[in-house]
Amino acid sequence: MTIQFTPIGIIHTISTDAEVKVKGGREGELEIYSEFAEGLEGIDGYSHLFVLVYFDRLRPEQIGPLKVKPRGLLRRGFTLEELPLLGVFALDSPTRPNPIGLTLVRLLRREGNRLFVQGLDFFDRTPILDIKGYRPNYRADDFTLPDWFRNLADDKGHV
Repeated sequence: MTIQFTPIGIIHTISTDAEVKVKGGREGELEIYSEFAEGLEGIDGYSHLFVLVYFDRLRPEQIGPLKVKPRGLLRRGFTLEELPLLGVFALDSPTRPNPIGLTLVRLLRREGNRLFVQGLDFFDRTPILDIKGYRPNYRADDFTLPDWFRNLADDKGHV
């Protein structure tokens, strides 16, 4: 089976590659291509949006592995030896069988086919696959976290 996606737009951000790796309040723009612009009807008024993208800049060795170490934690003081080897479905690592990314951003404003957002953690010119408005039924108030996650949080503080 072959699955094909057509990007609906592209991300514009002035963040450096290093800044992208640390999620924060970076602002950017989602430019939706004109042929998909009418799909934005009704999006005004959402405070947050889920953005799905195609990771177009992964190295070949990042596509396919099913177990990796959560290397993003190196920036928080962990050493590579301290990090567990985990399945990619337990992580938000870009390394995955299908290079698809997901993030939640705050919608600041819309200007035609351009959505100005805050909280992007993708590279400039990353292709957008889809956008979904955030609704209260997506929230989970009663959730659990795996032991490995709680242990890492306890070792070095908030993860």
